[in-house]
Amino acid sequence: METKGRSMKTSALRNAISIALFATLSGHAGIALAGESTTDATRADAEQDGGAGQGSTAASTSEPASRKEPAATELETVTVTGTRIRGGTTPSPVIAIGSEQIRQEGFADLGEVVRSLPQNFGGGQNPGVIGAASGVGNQDLTGGSSLNLRGLGADASLTLLNGRRLAYDGFSQAVDISAIPVEAVERLEIVPDGASAIYGSDAVGGVANVILKRDFDGVAFGMRHAGTADGGLATQEYSATAGAQWLGGGMIATFKDTASDPIHARQRSYTRHLAEPYTIYGGSDTRSGLVSLHQALGEVAELRFDALRTKRDMERYVSQGTAYYRYTPDTSITLISPSIAFFLGRDWSLTLGGTHGRNENIDERYYVSATDSRLVTQTCSCNRSRSYEVGAEGPLFALEGGEARLAVGAGSREDAFMSRPRVAGTSYGGNERARSAYAELSVPIVAPSMGMGGIRRLEFSTALRGEDYASFGAVTTPKLGVIYDPNAHLTFKASWGRSFKAPTLLQRHQNRMAYLWSASAVGAAGSPAGATVLMSYGGNADLQAERARTWTASLAVHPEALPGLEAELTWFDVDYVDRVVEPVSYAHALSNPAYAEFVDLAPTREEMERLLAVYNSAFYNLSGAPYDPAKVVAIIRDQYVNAARQRIQGVDLSASYRFDLGHGQLAIRGSSSWLDSEQRTSAGQPVNPLAGTIANPARFNGRIGAVWTSGGFTASAFANHTGGVTSRRGGVPDKGASFTTLDTTLGYELAARGGRFPALSFGLSIQNLLDRAPPLYAPAVATYVPYDATNYSAIGRFASASVSMRW
Repeated sequence: METKGRSMKTSALRNAISIALFATLSGHAGIALAGESTTDATRADAEQDGGAGQGSTAASTSEPASRKEPAATELETVTVTGTRIRGGTTPSPVIAIGSEQIRQEGFADLGEVVRSLPQNFGGGQNPGVIGAASGVGNQDLTGGSSLNLRGLGADASLTLLNGRRLAYDGFSQAVDISAIPVEAVERLEIVPDGASAIYGSDAVGGVANVILKRDFDGVAFGMRHAGTADGGLATQEYSATAGAQWLGGGMIATFKDTASDPIHARQRSYTRHLAEPYTIYGGSDTRSGLVSLHQALGEVAELRFDALRTKRDMERYVSQGTAYYRYTPDTSITLISPSIAFFLGRDWSLTLGGTHGRNENIDERYYVSATDSRLVTQTCSCNRSRSYEVGAEGPLFALEGGEARLAVGAGSREDAFMSRPRVAGTSYGGNERARSAYAELSVPIVAPSMGMGGIRRLEFSTALRGEDYASFGAVTTPKLGVIYDPNAHLTFKASWGRSFKAPTLLQRHQNRMAYLWSASAVGAAGSPAGATVLMSYGGNADLQAERARTWTASLAVHPEALPGLEAELTWFDVDYVDRVVEPVSYAHALSNPAYAEFVDLAPTREEMERLLAVYNSAFYNLSGAPYDPAKVVAIIRDQYVNAARQRIQGVDLSASYRFDLGHGQLAIRGSSSWLDSEQRTSAGQPVNPLAGTIANPARFNGRIGAVWTSGGFTASAFANHTGGVTSRRGGVPDKGASFTTLDTTLGYELAARGGRFPALSFGLSIQNLLDRAPPLYAPAVATYVPYDATNYSAIGRFASASVSMRW
């Protein structure tokens, strides 16, 4: 069944853009284009293609920021992710991707940007993630895109918008980064290191901060059409952006409408065996609007206000033989974030801010057969987030190496989640309140101006954050860091810290359920005829915080003799304990001795009655026979518990090199990540590998390419590589093939002449130029797709053409 004309919609905005573009192209084809403003064209290297690309560190060669004296009204422009010290440098590696790089590499939204990073895993909540039987976190329920650094889980990577938290997406603690219109983005900064000492919960794998443009001036319209070579994912995209600058302030507003058709199983040769209708990539229609403004109040203060609203309608199908399910989830995302910064003199500042966010996903499902069509599920995963914070920052005392600076603050946050079924079932959910206080100190010991031999720069930093949760109590997370430059060519960074993640509200408040299985269905051998097993499942209000210890060390190379060269090698180690898991694979519960601590053999009648007294509100008899306590031979406890321990280690390598070549400039850049991770679910279970297995990150990921610019012309080509992963179906390892694709992008800009006609920009991008199909394997369930959708894409060759104009 096809999507109901989603990609054929025509709005007033689309008509206006199309008419304006047609008139401009047909009547003024030879007009020049300025493209970005002069300010945009001369940004710092961290925000441009040649600066801090994937994996490189923007600040590795900069002077200590404590000696800089920015004007008071520029406070909010000094944004460094990973530290609250104004203009400071984090001891962790930073991946900085500017708006120019995003355009050069042909990315249409921030979800595509983060999925291209070797340090990020495509599992969790991401488009096309289906058939990944590895927990509730690995599935596409909303059509959004979530950050998932090191494969620790989308709920263990924090995403911020201008430093503020967004509401969680769906029923997990993921955040939809693709909801932020890329047209308004100045840059994306990612710290792939534990950051709870700076930002609190969820930042175990790291943090991403989306920084919006402050100096956009003018009006721009854009249009993009795209589709795949093998059919499906026909996309129409329209955007409008307006901005203005005035004395002491400015604003940017953008609206974007994107409609995409699904990819059906019949449109790919390796999924045609799946009964139709079956979609392997959902169709969607997304409308996003964003407003960001700032206003200085003389030399006294600066006001800032950010607001975001995104609405997404999605559609996909899953066949069940002669019948099928039709999924039509709707998601709405709202963020309102005002703040004010006061300039107190002596370079001190005081900032007060608040954030209100909502994310509501209506999971609507229809069951359709030859004789019946009915709505079976209509459940709202409703999230709400409110936070308030006050912080101060400024110099404490002067040292020979610069000023020691201190940042302190306190705040409160409340997250609420409610699952509200409108067809069948009972509601559940709850809220979590937390109060926090933090302090961060930066102490520069040696500066280049001191002329010390063997030590050009030496700076220490320390941070401490305490959070008090209403449910499980207090958590304290410290972090220590050092930055050392032996000379002008090398920078060494190291950090040690602790991070944590609060259990999700779903894990704590999900309805408790009891299942009755036949003993043979859960792996029992030799049981009496008719033997059954009770299993408990669901939320656990007694869950404690997940905790991690993190180490990172990096060496950045930036030789003065080659000013266009930057390279960085990073080692990381994460020891993650008290992970919240569903501890048992029920099909092997009685056959695998590793699950013994979660199984009670020969339970008493009293134990069964106690279990059913708690779980009987949702009792599912799947045994095929009436419940008889005399025939129950075991109880399986599979509700969420703090049980797992994970160890994640690896190495990142990134490099970029810019040099003039002929009449243009060539920039070569690349990034790679090697990962080793493993998990022990409990003390009685063996250590199992994670990295390199199905539905977990590949051991090796990389992306490398080049960008050529000459005048208004830009051409880029990038190769992406994902290593093979191993399937263990039937206990026999089966290593799959690796996946390598090639992306190319061409762009051309015509500068405006005078103020009468707009500037024009054209783009052509092809992802997976060689139309590579994903590596295949035999799925554990016949109705699953025969590839690992968390690591490999079924999109194939995807071509897009875009045109935009700006006054």
